[in-house]
Amino acid sequence: MNGAHASPASAGSGYREVYARWQADPGAYWLDIARGIDWITPPQKAFDPQAGIYGRWFPDATCNTCFNALDRHVRDGRGEQTALIYDSPVTGTKASYTYAQMLEEVASLGAVLQDLGVAKGERVLIYMPMVPEAAFAMLACARIGAVHSVVFGGFAAKELATRIEDAQPKVILTATCGIEPSRVVEYKPLLDAAIGMASHKPQACVVLQRPQAEASMTAGRDRNWRMLVAAAKAAGRKAECVEVAATDPLYILYTSGTTGKPKGVVRDNGGHMVVLKATMDQLFDVKPGEVMFCASDVGWVVGHGYIVYAPLIQGATSVLYEGKPVGTPDPGAFWRVIAEYGVKVLFTAPTAFRAIRKEDPEGRHFAGHDLSRFRALFLAGERADPETLKWAEDLLKVPVIDHWWQTESGSPIVGNPLGLGMLPVKHGSPTVPLPGWDVQCLDEGGRQVAPGTMGAIAIKLPLPPGALPTLWQDDERFTQAYLETYPGYYNTSDAGFIDADGYVFIMGRTDDIINVAGHRLSTGGMEEVLASHPAVAECAVVGIHDALKGEQPCGFVVLKAGVTQSPLDVERELVALVRERIGPVAAFKLALTVARLPKTRSGKILRATMKKIADGQDYAVPATIEDASVLDEIGTALKGRGIG
Repeated sequence: MNGAHASPASAGSGYREVYARWQADPGAYWLDIARGIDWITPPQKAFDPQAGIYGRWFPDATCNTCFNALDRHVRDGRGEQTALIYDSPVTGTKASYTYAQMLEEVASLGAVLQDLGVAKGERVLIYMPMVPEAAFAMLACARIGAVHSVVFGGFAAKELATRIEDAQPKVILTATCGIEPSRVVEYKPLLDAAIGMASHKPQACVVLQRPQAEASMTAGRDRNWRMLVAAAKAAGRKAECVEVAATDPLYILYTSGTTGKPKGVVRDNGGHMVVLKATMDQLFDVKPGEVMFCASDVGWVVGHGYIVYAPLIQGATSVLYEGKPVGTPDPGAFWRVIAEYGVKVLFTAPTAFRAIRKEDPEGRHFAGHDLSRFRALFLAGERADPETLKWAEDLLKVPVIDHWWQTESGSPIVGNPLGLGMLPVKHGSPTVPLPGWDVQCLDEGGRQVAPGTMGAIAIKLPLPPGALPTLWQDDERFTQAYLETYPGYYNTSDAGFIDADGYVFIMGRTDDIINVAGHRLSTGGMEEVLASHPAVAECAVVGIHDALKGEQPCGFVVLKAGVTQSPLDVERELVALVRERIGPVAAFKLALTVARLPKTRSGKILRATMKKIADGQDYAVPATIEDASVLDEIGTALKGRGIG
């Protein structure tokens, strides 16, 4: 089916009309958007409510995601257009790849994976920095029908081991290092340690040697990436696109669970392409040939969707940036990239803008850059505080669009649809549910609350195309984690309210996941690490307000009786322990020794109250508290560190 770039029939006709059209006939609406995708067997049926846990999208269709991202553009005459721009201020490297060049790289790497025995449905784990090969790796897996699982390069060996254990990859693709502004992070020792811990062993590891760090190779297992690809090219070996069901998995992406075990979010092939196409048209308004700069990491869902898959499916140009918003070399880094490549849309986390604002409050580094082609800034990954939004609006003089979604959703849930005509901005709200999402605010009994009333943000089933159908090989946990709390709804675990105009306000998490610079991290996981220290009797980790990162974890620890080590020494060891076990990404820098923790009479630690004390907010003493005087002790301990 050749509907290469058909837009939804009513694009540009206004949000309310398109949303109403979806509500009136969801099946017809999604089949219409599906015409913008090249299928091997086109869908006749949009949705099967009997399939899967809550139904499955495009159950009768077959496709290949890599074909839609690369081959069809070459076929349709876009082969010489730039597909990917690599810009790495940390290495001083720039490169660009046309669609034709990228297709050659991906098809060659696909052949390498096939030669290593990777077949359709088998898993490949990708543990990579922000280099073009990371994108090639994802697309090569999609090409041969393998399921990729990308693990962010900053994760420590233990976290990597749990993912190897769960996904059971046949092959691991990695590089020797990632590069931070101040240091080189060697990946190979972390990977070797993780494979040592995991009972599942990959058959091969393909290692991209970077000049900043050479890695030792394990005989019989480790292979040199560049040598394998060069050999495949020399032999003319290229993988063809493998036909997969629309409902077959494209990738697994692990997100923090409330228990130690991460949750493997599954993304299917067909629904994912359809919803990404819809968001590029309706939300981001990026057309074929235009340039999108998503300043995320391929290890996060944002990087999967809007560095790699969505821009390429749309026939746009994507910028892959290996650097930071500040310090590589200065807070003007993003403005340089936007000007140099004629970027239309930048998508990043609010943390990045808080960092830029902190370093350059007057916007001096903004001056002198040609941003004439720049149309909008999109922010997501954590709550965008109104002050940062207003600062960005004043500086950029373009729409600044906060939008909200999750790893599980796979694409934005709530946003201000630039492509359908923007709605009025309300600072603090990511605006309205996008077509396909029936977002509601519920009380504890699962009943809708009145406009403006705080409650649990939930989504009426079925979820739209591209959202997770389940967790990897764990239907039961999927049902328990997301569907049991409010029957008939997906529970987002976010709290907030919906106002009388239908604008959604997301105010925070309802569980123990905190958001540090756009990275969702489990405080429960950090508590497990703190509790493992021999001097710690009990502990609690809460996310406390941080002007730059949104939240930062603060660990309260009660030491065991008779511990002779000084509290300061224990605190230093705890900070190092979290860094080692979870990784620098946790940003855990504050451990605080206290005499006791505030608890209810039933022994539940009052984390929410501790958070309010730390954030300097008013709080009511909980009726169930065992001893209210402990709250003053917590306040005193925090004030001793200049908090609260």
